[in-house]
Amino acid sequence: MIRHHAEVAWALKEGEDFLKGRYSRAHEVGFDAPLTIAGSPSPHVVPKPWSTEAAVDPEEMLTAAIAACHMLSFLQAARDVGRVVTAYRDAAEGTMEKNAEGGWWVSRVVLRPWIEFAGEPPDELDLAALHHAAHEMCFIANSVKTEVVVEPA
Repeated sequence: MIRHHAEVAWALKEGEDFLKGRYSRAHEVGFDAPLTIAGSPSPHVVPKPWSTEAAVDPEEMLTAAIAACHMLSFLQAARDVGRVVTAYRDAAEGTMEKNAEGGWWVSRVVLRPWIEFAGEPPDELDLAALHHAAHEMCFIANSVKTEVVVEPA
């Protein structure tokens, strides 16, 4: 078993009114790298000034986690079949919508990877097979009910 840790820290600031909802939701997210990033709900979810655009929201972190996991799995899948990847970028997009009960969820993440290969690039079928293998390997994609779609650039 492998365990992963993240620390989320928030504190009420002087002058804020918790019970009236007049408090900042800005917080810190720490990882064992060591790395700490600024976190906040999206201003689409919690209006400013109780959120901040200068921080990463949980939905962005989920989208990035899926995109990074797919990339790392893709690199391994390419290596497994003898392909050399020289660059990989993704313009991933997560979509939030209401479910049947009216609650919000990240229903879909679209990955839009742009990949460079050394030598002859794979044809469309081989590229699709690499993305399928990467999706099957991706721990994060295997952990969520969110639809993950790959639209190669």
